[in-house]
Amino acid sequence: MIDLDREALVKMIDHTELSAHSGEKKIANLCSEARSFGFYAVCINGAYTRYAKEQLAGSGVQVCTVVGFPLGAGTDSAKSYEAREAVRNGAAEIDMVINVGALRDKKLDLVRDDIRAVVEASLPALVKVILETCYLTDEEIVSGCHLSVEAGAKFVKTSTGFGAFGAFPAHVRLMRQTVGPEIGVKAAGGIRNFKDAWRLIQAGASRLGVSASVGIVEGLSFYKFAPAAWLEEEVPCHICPSRFANLDKQPKAVYAYYKKKCLACPHLEKYNKFYE
Repeated sequence: MIDLDREALVKMIDHTELSAHSGEKKIANLCSEARSFGFYAVCINGAYTRYAKEQLAGSGVQVCTVVGFPLGAGTDSAKSYEAREAVRNGAAEIDMVINVGALRDKKLDLVRDDIRAVVEASLPALVKVILETCYLTDEEIVSGCHLSVEAGAKFVKTSTGFGAFGAFPAHVRLMRQTVGPEIGVKAAGGIRNFKDAWRLIQAGASRLGVSASVGIVEGLSFYKFAPAAWLEEEVPCHICPSRFANLDKQPKAVYAYYKKKCLACPHLEKYNKFYE
């Protein structure tokens, strides 16, 4: 079991505000909380990069800006321009969304080139590649991880938080196994409390993208008194993420993929009523 204290936890957190309706007041509050708690970074939309940089001056908190967000379906030149602009305005990290459709179509050179273009445009900032795992099979997640590393990215990331579902320990574990110990794995999407965060850290996450950051840190003080079962993975949601998916957003082929995995689950009789 990973030993985790408050100082280590806060340095794993990208305090996040990516809502379309967020204005300067919300960004200012985000930065104030990040400064107070000492979070590693704030993660924001590009329009507020310069403002956040000013708000965080002297704090040591980094600015992370999203690119190609949330769909990832733009051209590499458009993403590259967006990345250069973010770095020019003060971003130290770039979270870019992969071209999900191209990955599913197995246009691997296109995906690799798209990532590499953003990596080069972002220098000296590092790049995290958002795979949007809710749209991918395990095999496609592995492929996306390999392409990200080949293209020079320093992190792979689960989700935008705007897809069919967010981060699951099974996907984080798969990503960590694929990229090894030297590449970061960021879990994001649907992480609402310390229990969620802890399971993802145990699975291999080295960074968390969360908006519930304050509650997660405050929840740390309780985990030492919790029974072991409290921190165990729930069954069967980590075998069948589609159980929690927005099925209007999830591709039918990916739904079918998880259905097949779910029907092979040893807990089927007791838990898996979802597909009946």
